[in-house]
Amino acid sequence: APTKAPNWPVGTDGNRPPAKIPVPVPPSRSIKSMESQSRPLELSKEGQVLEAAIQAAATVIISLKDSLNEWDGKVGDGDCGSTMYRGATAILEDMKNYYPLNDAAETVNEIGLSIKRAMGGTSGIIYHLLCKAAYAELKANAQSEVTPKNWSEALKSSIASVSKYGGATAGYRTMLDALIPASQVLGEKRSAGEDPIAACILSGEAATAGAESTIQMQAQAGRSSYVSAENLATVPDPGAMAAAGWYNAAARAVKEQYEGSS
Repeated sequence: APTKAPNWPVGTDGNRPPAKIPVPVPPSRSIKSMESQSRPLELSKEGQVLEAAIQAAATVIISLKDSLNEWDGKVGDGDCGSTMYRGATAILEDMKNYYPLNDAAETVNEIGLSIKRAMGGTSGIIYHLLCKAAYAELKANAQSEVTPKNWSEALKSSIASVSKYGGATAGYRTMLDALIPASQVLGEKRSAGEDPIAACILSGEAATAGAESTIQMQAQAGRSSYVSAENLATVPDPGAMAAAGWYNAAARAVKEQYEGSS
């Protein structure tokens, strides 16, 4: 059949397509976005806590770049760390000017936009979906101040969105193997009347344990699903370890902001 496929040697009608196809440049932050959102001149306590959590989460991801790439080199295409690094550095850069940190919902939305612009790859899509779901939950249910319950529900909504569109769930050897245990512990401790900060730290520990447990799992989603069980058994899932890393760092930063302890 006739084809105009750029990499087909010659179209069946005898016409050779152009050798080079223009590649669109990733869009920079839009003028509209720059006008509508900006960093507050003065941060509320909630804004200070959110800034510290974002700073800590992104910094940990940057420090994990080489480890994530090394793990991904054995079970994926070797660029998990580099992809996450791009997202983390974009977040830190955009936070200086554009994040309305006193508004948690809008800040989460802006994080999603930074990720969408900078990360690329499947991870970029998944994390953008995660942020959009969290934003929608916070926007619909949070009042003047976002409560621990609001954050817990936002995490649940994010997981549901990633699971729906990514096709993974617990035990699939993905980032959800870190986030699902974290969400479960957060919800359980909150329902039991646990101190919110303590619940946050415990959920971070659950995220780490969940991520580390992926070394025993056979992948059922993503590129790792094409890798032999022998190779998978040598390293944890890099996406899960990345998720546990930023979640844990954010939880510790929240604790430090409210309690002044490490």
